[in-house]
Amino acid sequence: MSLTKLDIYSLRNIQQASFNPISGINFFYGENGSGKSSIIEAIYILGRAKSFRSKSIKSVINFSKDELIVSAKKQEAHGVSSHIGVLLNDKQARCHINHQITKRRSELAYTLPIQIIHPKSFELLDSGPQIRREFLDWGVFHDNDNFLSIFSKFKTALIQRNALLKSKKIQHIDVWNNELIYYGTIVNEYREIYIQKFKPIFLNILEYFFQIENIDLKLLSGWDTSLELGNILLSNLEKDLRYGFTQNGPHRGDFQISRDGRLVKDVVSRGQLKLFVISLKLAQMQLLLNEQINKGCFLIDDFSAELDIENRDKLLLYLSNMNCQVFITATEVSEFGNLTKINNYKMFHVEHGTIKSV
Repeated sequence: MSLTKLDIYSLRNIQQASFNPISGINFFYGENGSGKSSIIEAIYILGRAKSFRSKSIKSVINFSKDELIVSAKKQEAHGVSSHIGVLLNDKQARCHINHQITKRRSELAYTLPIQIIHPKSFELLDSGPQIRREFLDWGVFHDNDNFLSIFSKFKTALIQRNALLKSKKIQHIDVWNNELIYYGTIVNEYREIYIQKFKPIFLNILEYFFQIENIDLKLLSGWDTSLELGNILLSNLEKDLRYGFTQNGPHRGDFQISRDGRLVKDVVSRGQLKLFVISLKLAQMQLLLNEQINKGCFLIDDFSAELDIENRDKLLLYLSNMNCQVFITATEVSEFGNLTKINNYKMFHVEHGTIKSV
């Protein structure tokens, strides 16, 4: 799968732009404020129907317009073309797949799997657990067709149980306990299966970038799994009532990367931490490519901010052999590093929101 044509309308300083990327690596260079990051943002919106740069979509829309549009022509693995598009304004997100409107962002995410590296990506290992849960569940979603349905039922049970806890009306809490236990246990099992497949790929990619020993990655389920979740919910009911929410379950899940028993964020350099995050993102896309026909896009915004020149060359070489479409931005062509070993790439210059093939 690869995007063969992109059209962007009213996204930040891009009034209207169209370009034809290739299936390999697509480089975009230009001065700060030229619109390079907006291109990456547009592709991200195409796969997620939201921005990675702003929680408010209003700030993403060009100041003279009320809505933005990103659309693309997509070449499937079997040679058939398809179309996807997203319209966003401050009230709604309207997604189109092959000219059919869908309200489910999950269908968009499945149609165009997106993984991204940007200057704030290190927060994956340096912030709270929610961002890691989202990262983990993106992988499980693409790995297991049943995950979304099971996870949605778990979330419904959790919302209902929390509502009872807040209202102190717990006469029917057993009903939602049973639902939460049943679906929550399956969510955790799916995550465990995914981590088992993901871990060796991650460790192999990490070793590609630098030698570091005694690294471990493990799932934190969100409760003490040596005990039944049902027993924990019962024993902690008084505490849950006091706080007004459920304190144990997969909604508190996380994953942890350690070296010799200590969290890597506490024992490695900032540069090495970025390599850990990049390895995580690459591993997630690599696992998807290993097991799915539906290949995704890998986005890197501000290439030189993430890596030194040696590791930029390593990353480019890995990406060129990865068999997925890649979009990378930098201020100068020289910041992309050594391109002599990269066969399938295309260069674009971006200036004042205009994109030109070089």
